[in-house]
Amino acid sequence: QVQLVESGGGLVQAGGSLRISCAASGRTFSSYVMGWFRQAPGKEREFVATMRRNGGITVYADSVKGRFTISRDNAKNTVALQMNSLKPEDTAVYYCAADYQPADWMSPRSYDYWGQGTQVTVSS
Repeated sequence: QVQLVESGGGLVQAGGSLRISCAASGRTFSSYVMGWFRQAPGKEREFVATMRRNGGITVYADSVKGRFTISRDNAKNTVALQMNSLKPEDTAVYYCAADYQPADWMSPRSYDYWGQGTQVTVSS
């Protein structure tokens, strides 16, 4: 099992940047595929980005491609999401997720472990 705790959310103006992080417990962090998802009020949870165990492959949602960067440090059991050129439509609760072998990397239903979420608010 793995426990996830997000941090770093906050309020930022449109065009600004924010970095959120996720700290994982357990000694097998490097065995998990890590993902970031977000959920805005009244909307379903949606995929943002994901990274393979060794960090070699990353996938991004079209809406964040070129603006967001996912990274992980297996030695520190952390995964981060650097968000640049933020837009008001990026406002959401951002969740870190982990799964040993997600059937669909972009589906929240494929991930077994979730953090509590961190709020990101982008003002116009």
